[in-house]
Amino acid sequence: MMRVGLYRPVHVKTLRSQKLRMLLTHRKLLQAKAIAVENDLRATLRNFGLKVGAVGAVKFEARIKELIDNFPDLVALAEPLLVVRRVLREQISILHRRVLAAVRNDEVCRRLMTVPGVGPVVALTYRATVDVPTRFRKSKSVGAVFGLTPARDQSGESDRPGAISRCGDEMMRTTLYEAAQVMLLRSAKWSWLKAWAMKIARHRGMKKAIVALARRLAVIMHRIWIDGTEFRWTREAAAA
Repeated sequence: MMRVGLYRPVHVKTLRSQKLRMLLTHRKLLQAKAIAVENDLRATLRNFGLKVGAVGAVKFEARIKELIDNFPDLVALAEPLLVVRRVLREQISILHRRVLAAVRNDEVCRRLMTVPGVGPVVALTYRATVDVPTRFRKSKSVGAVFGLTPARDQSGESDRPGAISRCGDEMMRTTLYEAAQVMLLRSAKWSWLKAWAMKIARHRGMKKAIVALARRLAVIMHRIWIDGTEFRWTREAAAA
């Protein structure tokens, strides 16, 4: 079966990329656990008529203590979760500093971060996921590998494009989607790429525009990595 080509080669990631991936996975896991603890505290206190409201991560514990200050029995019940949350947040900060240090010492990540919407986590996730950029013959192939291209609904004579395939690496797909959201909804600085995505949003809706932008970000970041260049903010500079 191997001689006739029924098996395709599978890329085995380098040891460095596996370690970076482990760092990112553990950071994401601790974030999810901390959010779960916070949501549980919000929900259980709401049963007693105590609403936490809109409060950031820094002031969350102080807000909880303020609400339950006059309820000693609730203090005894909430304190273990607050301790767990405090430890989780401390460890998340440690892991995040390691992410920043890894990005700071990586020339590829620094160039990827010249793309609007791409921060340290997105750049390092891309670096660890792609691993060896030359394994993709064309930059356009990267979007399909991350499950950001439409799946085909083929039956008889019909051939209709459907929703994105969602195959491949979920973490990478999620971070690219978040980067696209940041560029379209938060970033105030305009570029040819944002203008292209906003044109899609006007005709097909914001959600499809974000998916299309996430796919194009994957392609552009691969091209930047291969060429050793940085993001060009205007069409003229990109064409040069």
